[in-house]
Amino acid sequence: MEIFDRNLDLGPFVPGPDDDMLVCRCEEITKGEIRQAIHEGMFTMTEIRRYLRAGMGLCQGNTCGRIVKGIIAAELGRRPAELEDCTPRGPARPVVVKIYGNEVFNRD
Repeated sequence: MEIFDRNLDLGPFVPGPDDDMLVCRCEEITKGEIRQAIHEGMFTMTEIRRYLRAGMGLCQGNTCGRIVKGIIAAELGRRPAELEDCTPRGPARPVVVKIYGNEVFNRD
């Protein structure tokens, strides 16, 4: 993978007709929010994830990760294969700490 030029001038953000399309359902992030973040200097999956929380919801990016990567690639004029992958994680659910305590201390 080649190093990306951080000095790339993408020009001003121009809203598109489909910018209200929901991309990350878990965190309710739209295509327009992702495109705007790219124009603000977020060029990698990790940066987008940390800045907008896209891919950090219940599915951990397993649903929206490829779509977000495609949007980044399109805005930067690159192929998706040229961009770094974001590490998808397994789906997570909140667990009450008491459950863990019962497992440790109540062994039969």
